[in-house]
Amino acid sequence: MIEKIEELLIEVNGFNATSKEEIENFRIKYNGKKGVLNDFFEKFKEVPNDQKKDFGQKINTLKQAVAVKLEDLKNASESSVVVEKEDLTRPAFPLELGSRHPINVVKNRIIEIFKSIGFAVADGPEIEDDWHNFTALNLPEYHPARDMQDTFFIEQNPDILLRTHTSSVQTRYMEENQPPIRILSPGRVFRNEAISSRSHCIFHQIEGLYIDENVSFADLKQTIQFFTTELFGKSKIRMRPSFFPFTEPSAEIDVYWGLNSETDYRITKGTGWLEIMGCGMVDPAVLKNVNIDSEKYSGYAFGMGIERITMLLYQMSDIRMFFENDIRTLEQFKTL
Repeated sequence: MIEKIEELLIEVNGFNATSKEEIENFRIKYNGKKGVLNDFFEKFKEVPNDQKKDFGQKINTLKQAVAVKLEDLKNASESSVVVEKEDLTRPAFPLELGSRHPINVVKNRIIEIFKSIGFAVADGPEIEDDWHNFTALNLPEYHPARDMQDTFFIEQNPDILLRTHTSSVQTRYMEENQPPIRILSPGRVFRNEAISSRSHCIFHQIEGLYIDENVSFADLKQTIQFFTTELFGKSKIRMRPSFFPFTEPSAEIDVYWGLNSETDYRITKGTGWLEIMGCGMVDPAVLKNVNIDSEKYSGYAFGMGIERITMLLYQMSDIRMFFENDIRTLEQFKTL
C-alpha cells in the first residue's frame, strides 16, 4: 500500500485543473467521505504494528499534499476571474441612454430665451406661508383661492400651505432686493383640482418680474412679442383685458397659431388664437407690501404653465402623460 500512496503523491503533485468542476472532482476524490484518504485511514487498523509508523507518515504526507494542491488551485482560479473582469479588451455591455423630461426641455428653453434679455433665475420654497403666497400679493382674506377646496393647506393658525403659484418667489425676492429687479421663477405648484386630461393637482409654472424706473406696458408687450417669436416662431399676439389681484392693468396673452391643419382647428377652437399666459403691471399695493417705493418704481409680471406650453409645442393631448413616466413617451425626447 505504501507504493500505492507514493503513486498517488506523484498524481497529486502533477495535477492541473482548467475549470471549477475539475477542482471539485479532485477534492471529492481525495477528501470526500468515500475518498482516497478516508479509505486509507480505514485500512490503517489492518496494517501490521511494525509498519504502522511508516504507513501513517505516508498518509499524512498525502493528506498535506492534497491540501496544498487544493489551496493552489483555488488561488489560481480566483486570480483568473479577477484578470477576466479587468480585461479592457472585452466589448462593453450596451448602455441605454436616458432622455430629458419634456417639461425640463421646454423649461430650459424658456429660461434661455429670457436670459438672453437679462433675466436671472430665482428660486424659493414649495411650502409657503400665507403672507408670501397670498397677502403680500394683494389677495384679500375673502379671496376664493384661500379656500381649502382650491389650496392644499398643511397647517392653520398660522396658515402653512403648498404654494399655488411661483409668485411667492417674487415676493421673497423683492423683500430682500431693491430694484432694478429682473427675474424668472420656475418651479412646481400645487392646487386642489380634479385630475383630468387638461388639469392636474401638480404642475409647473414659470413667472417673470421686471421692476425699475419708468417701466411701461409697452415694455411688457415688447418682451412678450420677443418671447413668442423665439419660442413658437409666431410674432402675432393680442392682449385681452383680464383681472389678477397682483397686477393692474392685467391682460391675457393670445398668440395667433393659425388654421393650417385639423389639429390647429381643434386646439384653437376654430379661431386660430391660442391663450398662452397672463400678465400685467405690478399693482402699487404689492410694491408697498415689500417696501419698494411705488412712486419711484414700476414694473410688470407675467406667468405661464409649462405643461400647457409643452402640450402645444409637441401636440400632446393629455397632461397626465407628463407624470406617468411611461418610457414610450419619454423616449421620444432622446434627441432634444
